[in-house]
Amino acid sequence: MRKNLSSMSSQNMALPDCMKPSDLSAEKRGIKALFSTFRPSVDDVNQWAQSLDKLLGHKYGKAAFHIFLKSEFCEENVEFWTACENFKSLTSQKALTSKANRIYEEFIKSEAPKEINLDFNTRNAIEQCLHAPTATSFHAAQKKVYSLMENNSYPRFIHSDLYKELCAVASGNSKLIKC
Repeated sequence: MRKNLSSMSSQNMALPDCMKPSDLSAEKRGIKALFSTFRPSVDDVNQWAQSLDKLLGHKYGKAAFHIFLKSEFCEENVEFWTACENFKSLTSQKALTSKANRIYEEFIKSEAPKEINLDFNTRNAIEQCLHAPTATSFHAAQKKVYSLMENNSYPRFIHSDLYKELCAVASGNSKLIKC
């Protein structure tokens, strides 16, 4: 056993069990794939640093933020926020009910595959309105998740190497990613 441990590299030992060394460049691969179809302008990328609203309001800004959140194992937050935005645009009661149940099963229900962190009262209020949901059924939960992203994930994203690389790619000065 000791011999096997000593033969492992320190890089492998520092990784969680679910990660392989090749996963470390997943962020870079995600950005490269993103920029293979679109290169944001310097102005676009600079606007993303002004507010979370501006970042989420830009298709590629939101995609870059998703890549970042995935690297932090919390992409469910932006996925839930996006699902709520889509939910609010529905008009038929049948569509609202169907989508509300899908959102509940995916993000709200205890042990959901992408369970978000919500307090008991917010979770309970959503459960109570599932039989007749309205466009605002997830408003309180979406607001809490938005606040969490705005105060925690978003500042880390803006100060991350990923965002710095996005700025470099947009300005054509990237040494890591050639698009």
